[in-house]
Amino acid sequence: MGVASISSISAVLIILGLVLILILSINNAVMETRTKFDEIQILLEDDLENIDLDSIEEEIASEEGVLSVIFHSKDRRLESMKEDWGDDSNLLDGLEDDNPLQDSYKVQLVDIEYADLVVDNISQIEGVESINYYKDVIDKLMIFSKYIQIGGTIIVGMLVLVSIFIIANTIKITVASRKREINIMKYVGATNGYIRGPFVIEGILFGLFGAVISILIINYGYEYFFQSVNDRFYLLFTVYLVPPATLFKDIAIIFTAIGVGIGSLGSILSLKRFLNV
Repeated sequence: MGVASISSISAVLIILGLVLILILSINNAVMETRTKFDEIQILLEDDLENIDLDSIEEEIASEEGVLSVIFHSKDRRLESMKEDWGDDSNLLDGLEDDNPLQDSYKVQLVDIEYADLVVDNISQIEGVESINYYKDVIDKLMIFSKYIQIGGTIIVGMLVLVSIFIIANTIKITVASRKREINIMKYVGATNGYIRGPFVIEGILFGLFGAVISILIINYGYEYFFQSVNDRFYLLFTVYLVPPATLFKDIAIIFTAIGVGIGSLGSILSLKRFLNV
């Protein structure tokens, strides 16, 4: 029965590992995408003769959630446009004398969660005409990230419950085969703790062996998958998969804890009925 118990734990943990990797990869992609939209462009009014640009910059930089503030004059913005246009930059030559662009600040946020707060506060600053940022994209990313976290938690929780059920029933077969031995021990005065001890240790060992097997399979399997797919994944979605080295330590800790917990809890639940003699 030991092989069956270990195989059950390994199978459940491997499925759990695949789900965790999928959730972490999606979450990592969301986080990387979020960093591409954590900038705010602040356009200033044309006539700022009576307003000090340094004071505006200091006020923006003092806002909670602001990481950095960079000033772009309208002349510098025109030069950047010319660089972006490349061979067609000569079409912009006529704008140098009468530049229609505005002076602006590029604000880097600590996290896009601060976007609405920063925009609301900065819009009150004198001299600020308008603010551009990816509000719709940011809101959708925030909602998607929340759903991924909630969904992942529910799936992991369900898998853990299923794994406890499987191992409890697997160990129950082992316990049932030793029912007479347990009854005799009860009749001669053995305590429940004394009887339960060997079975719990056995369950812990089953869980530990199952965890080690699943850790090795997940680690080497995902490492091979990562090396084969990562570059192509980046070309398609411009984000990288979570590196195996980043996952291995967390997976090892989680699997060991779950494996040992499932093994011991499964043994305790399996013994409960047989100890009531």
